[in-house]
Amino acid sequence: MRVVIARCSVDYTGRLTAHLPLATRLLMVKADGSVLVHSDGGSYKPLNWMSPPCSMAQVDPTEDERETGVVMTWSVQHAKSEDRLRVLIHEVLHDSSHDLGVDPGLVKDGVEAQLQALLAEHIHTLGDGYSLVRREYPTAIGPVDIVCRDAGGATVAVEIKRRGDIDGVEQLTRYLELLNRDPHLHPVSGVFAAQQIKPQARVLAQDRGIRCVTLDYDALRGIDDATTRLF
Repeated sequence: MRVVIARCSVDYTGRLTAHLPLATRLLMVKADGSVLVHSDGGSYKPLNWMSPPCSMAQVDPTEDERETGVVMTWSVQHAKSEDRLRVLIHEVLHDSSHDLGVDPGLVKDGVEAQLQALLAEHIHTLGDGYSLVRREYPTAIGPVDIVCRDAGGATVAVEIKRRGDIDGVEQLTRYLELLNRDPHLHPVSGVFAAQQIKPQARVLAQDRGIRCVTLDYDALRGIDDATTRLF
């Protein structure tokens, strides 16, 4: 990971246009290629970012940019769209790179871990003919909750959450990008499974061809439902 603190302005063009005026910010370039722009506030969420797959080039500023004090320009281009992030750096206050190694992934809390175990045991919940390949399928960016095969033998990656939001969809998207590079697995489709899925996450998932499944924890556990009994 590369960590840069710099006085910079940022322009994002593509599906939308956004501008961040000149200020001191934290720039992060991660091993997966993503670029994030943070301020000293706003909790964990970046002010602007580019998700992989994308490429970043450090280029010389134009003459007009030099006249305004720009000493370095980052040009970040998304590989599958016209989205572009352009960072105009006026002063670098800190620049360092760190090898964080392979992350073991998020340790699930009780209910989420149990959801994973129950869904793996009852994988047919996702559809007739589904079969389990492995839980916690290892990848270079962390373990996929469940990898299975559908009735036609195609590979399916499943991300499980208690409450499904946009971050979960982004996480599954990164897994799918990586898994689809493996010729032994390609093509890999995705299933986003949660007890509750936020509308925005559902729209994003559907836009990316990811199927959403709402999980009933009690039904997976096999708890007796009094409304379905005769006596």
